[in-house]
Amino acid sequence: MPDTTSQTLDIPPLPIGRFELRSRLVAGTGKYADASTMQAALQESGCDAVTVAVRRERLFNEEGRSLLEDLDLDRMTVLPNTAGCFSAEDAVRVSRLGRELLDQLDNPGKDWVKLEVLGDRTTLLPDPVGTLEACRELVADGFDVLCYSSDDPIMAARLRDAGATSVMPAGSPIGSGRGIANPAAIRIILELLKDPAHGGSPDYPVIVDAGVGTPSDVTLAMELGADGVLLNTGIAHAADPVSMARAMRLACDAGWLGCRSGRIPKRLYATASSPWDGVISHIPGE
Repeated sequence: MPDTTSQTLDIPPLPIGRFELRSRLVAGTGKYADASTMQAALQESGCDAVTVAVRRERLFNEEGRSLLEDLDLDRMTVLPNTAGCFSAEDAVRVSRLGRELLDQLDNPGKDWVKLEVLGDRTTLLPDPVGTLEACRELVADGFDVLCYSSDDPIMAARLRDAGATSVMPAGSPIGSGRGIANPAAIRIILELLKDPAHGGSPDYPVIVDAGVGTPSDVTLAMELGADGVLLNTGIAHAADPVSMARAMRLACDAGWLGCRSGRIPKRLYATASSPWDGVISHIPGE
């Protein structure tokens, strides 16, 4: 099988605060049928950062075995997340718990967190007020905070201004598989956060998070200009998670390259691929 890693395609690593990711695809560790499938899928995805829910009931199975025992921690950096938190207070507490746990393992993941403060159990959409409050507190506590957000451009800018290392707008609700529901909103977020004319920085990392179901969803996110994509269910619940993981990796690379290659303009009418000079033919109507 040919090597199709991002490195061989000359795709540069992604700096996020004090971290640098070789792969622009970040994968989750939940919802897999078993540990061996998860391990194979993560390997095939090419990711070098994986999200792990810190809550004990998600981190440990019924036998008390830690999920971390099934991860290649020499190759992957753990990105703790606050999944299942519905208040700023709970999210901050879980973030600090993750820091303590990973500090014991001497894993650099202790220095960052994927912040989720959810509004309800039905939509799993972020609570903007709680997210902003928790972001400010965790930034003050020395975390590199990667903020799960809605696709609201104003909220994205406020999280950036609150010190978030990265804003992670949802493509669509968590686990929905609906893909990029509002591409225009993602484009506006990218413009506000990355265009100096709007007070942004070209180097500010924006990662599309949640709702991705197919490789084409990943490609679209990257073609819009996102710096990376984070997903879990789209791989873990696929009929063949390992093959889907490889497809998602290739899609991420293709979208990044496509975004920067300069697509042709869209036209109303056709333009011939070959010159008309020297062609002898009868064109109806002429």
